[in-house]
Amino acid sequence: MIKLPFVLAFTALTALSWGVYGILLHRGTDLLGHSSLRAFVGVGIAYFLIAVLIPAIWLGSKKEKGFWSITGTILSLFAGTVGALGALGVILAVAFKGSPLYVMPIVFGGAPVVNTLVTSWINKSFSQIKPMFIVGLVLVALGAVGVLINKPGPSKAPAVAQAAEGANESVPALPTTGESSEGDAAASAAAATQHAPDSHAPASNEPVNPIAIGASILLAVVCWGAYGPVLHIGQTKMGGSRLRPFCCVGIAYFFIAVAVPVLILMTSSDGLQLTMRDAAPGMLWSILAGTAGAVGALGIILAFNYGGKPVFVMPLVFGFAPVINTLTSMLVGGTLGLISPYFIAALLLGISGAVTVLVFAPKAKPHGAPAAAGQGASPALETKPTT
Repeated sequence: MIKLPFVLAFTALTALSWGVYGILLHRGTDLLGHSSLRAFVGVGIAYFLIAVLIPAIWLGSKKEKGFWSITGTILSLFAGTVGALGALGVILAVAFKGSPLYVMPIVFGGAPVVNTLVTSWINKSFSQIKPMFIVGLVLVALGAVGVLINKPGPSKAPAVAQAAEGANESVPALPTTGESSEGDAAASAAAATQHAPDSHAPASNEPVNPIAIGASILLAVVCWGAYGPVLHIGQTKMGGSRLRPFCCVGIAYFFIAVAVPVLILMTSSDGLQLTMRDAAPGMLWSILAGTAGAVGALGIILAFNYGGKPVFVMPLVFGFAPVINTLTSMLVGGTLGLISPYFIAALLLGISGAVTVLVFAPKAKPHGAPAAAGQGASPALETKPTT
């Protein structure tokens, strides 16, 4: 049974966490020699501590509803992987000289559409999609894009780029991320790429590659769109467990955000040349960013746990995380007094879209009673609780 106040509260927690993610990561990246890969390692460390180590200790000493299952574990690991790959798509799009002015709006507008299609396909609820629900999705996307474009600042392009840095799976990181970082999440890695180019970015005199940019954007849209629905199934296959899918997302994110970047840095010319003393401040900010990404991923899981569905939870997250990032960055930068009527209109547009999405969200068909032991379910793999 859905408990809407809790669903909205945890959805708001994710939007808030992923909204401040980019600001924290931006600071960490600057202090780490403008290297998004170094900062991404800090994010992965935070995911390991919060989404892997702490849940593992808790599960080892306390009881939590649900159980481990092969299917749920695989799907949750896959969800964490696609969350991180979505972030990688944004990183590549910017590295290939794609402008955040159009990269981020396309991602934020496309991911909810893919999310809706995947969720409706899984639930066989295409017939329940009402025209007003589609209108709500469009309004949320237009509101987010409008907020990014009309953010007060010296110039709109840099403003959009900074807002894009804060978009998370994140997320997450990560992920996302319930259906986690995740963005998750993650979701989360997307912000790491919006800074000054590092040693892996193409040289400034290299021509723009529209095919590579388009493919990278498509990767982000498809992965972030599929993240929520896949994780939701993984959580369901674990009996509604909260910590088990969260742990799986953390494992996937740790591998992609730590192991892979470290290997790349070790083979690059300037790789790991920073001393521990020089790297410590930037790594601390990056770990704080990863903490925000992981908390956002947990928020999605908890929203699902209280009856929220990917078909409306994820569009709300994708719509309002950029808004939170923009408002927070304006507060930090002291530009709140420069808000224009167009910014207010875009914000109201997104809010009205969110309300429309909630009111007209399609309902999943009933799944029926769970299969009894020996009747289509393996007790050892799917129905036997463990602690």
